[in-house]
Amino acid sequence: MQQSFSNLSLHKSILRALSEEGYHTPTPVQQKAIPEVLSGKDLIAVAQTGTGKTAAFSLPMLHMLHAQRPNGARHIRALILTPTRELALQIDESLRTYGRHLSLRTAVVLGGVSAGKQIKTLRQNPDILVATPGRLLDLFGQGHVHLHQIDILVLDEADRMLDMGFLPDVKKIVSQLPTNRQTLLFSATMSHDIARLAKQMQKNPVQVDVTPAVSVPAKIAQQVLFVEKKNKRALLSDILKDKGVLRALVFTRTKHLANRLMQHLSKQGISADAIHSNKTQNARQKALSAFHRGRIKVLVGTDIIARGIDVEGISHVINYELPHDPESYVHRIGRTARAGSAGTALSFCDAEEVGLLKGIERLTRVPLTAVEDHPFRSNAIAELRKSGISTPTQRKRKGRFTPPPRKQHSASSQVSTQPEPTPKFGRRNRRMKRTFR
Repeated sequence: MQQSFSNLSLHKSILRALSEEGYHTPTPVQQKAIPEVLSGKDLIAVAQTGTGKTAAFSLPMLHMLHAQRPNGARHIRALILTPTRELALQIDESLRTYGRHLSLRTAVVLGGVSAGKQIKTLRQNPDILVATPGRLLDLFGQGHVHLHQIDILVLDEADRMLDMGFLPDVKKIVSQLPTNRQTLLFSATMSHDIARLAKQMQKNPVQVDVTPAVSVPAKIAQQVLFVEKKNKRALLSDILKDKGVLRALVFTRTKHLANRLMQHLSKQGISADAIHSNKTQNARQKALSAFHRGRIKVLVGTDIIARGIDVEGISHVINYELPHDPESYVHRIGRTARAGSAGTALSFCDAEEVGLLKGIERLTRVPLTAVEDHPFRSNAIAELRKSGISTPTQRKRKGRFTPPPRKQHSASSQVSTQPEPTPKFGRRNRRMKRTFR
């Protein structure tokens, strides 16, 4: 018997909002997680991207906060931490949608924009705060945010929130929260090391595993195109001019390459924009809005758009460069085939990326299908994959090869692949602190 949201003991006002949005049947992660959250337990939930994790924590949170309205003055009772600005905005929009018939207030704080409006919103004492770590710590240090009455903490995309780039900030924030709270962790992937770190801030958490630790939706056609690096731009243009590509995300490892590709595509008559951490939040939202409304066909970006981009109708995800972290591949291609639709993930692979390709296939346990008939196919690179001969990338990992310094492997470009790291500022740059956060 198929379960409905009405069987999950949610408030009638929430059910009304869900019905208005056309949502009637909960996804597997929602079916398993919502009862556990409503019971007040700490939770670690792992489910593949695009399966409704945001609703899995938003719906029970709204229910509980509405049922436990404080008698005195309002204050922040729930905190949701996210790794990217785009994901923070998406979660805030979902909370407003699901809670439109409730009297709860939400607020979002994130970097890249002036803090003035965010401070004004905080003074209205929202019930739920969605935040990126850097801006939250900034406003907390200035006394604009009070965290001592938090009842519920959510870490969305927990694997990224707790990795080395975010762990110090997360620990600072958690140290300011009450120990008597409910802590919920949601992610598409969760390594054993990260799970152990997560349990340090939880009490007897319930584990919800809807899918294996690493899983790719079956409706995504995963293909690899072997191509010399010098031919990648021409191949990209050739693919994007095909009428079968309705809307595409193109991923690079660096923000500089994202800009160059956007300019190249524009010269080719392909409507495109770029999004990365160097752009202001207003520019990023403008690009996302144009992409969502179909005004541009292609959005080029770094891994900051691998999470939190929920745009319907993305027919293709193209990995112009394979990610160094195989798990980032899972998040990238998860932007297509949303809500049960089908999608295509194309990965360009040059000679130096054969090792990265094999790492992705080991992680997902799904071999990518090689496209044999594209006009820029490299037989030599295809043979490297078949023969198992070590590429420079593989030999470097084994310590037998030390390549000359490469621009794309510089410290600055490595930072650009991380989703919104908190910047560090020396004495000379203190005045610029607010601008970059």
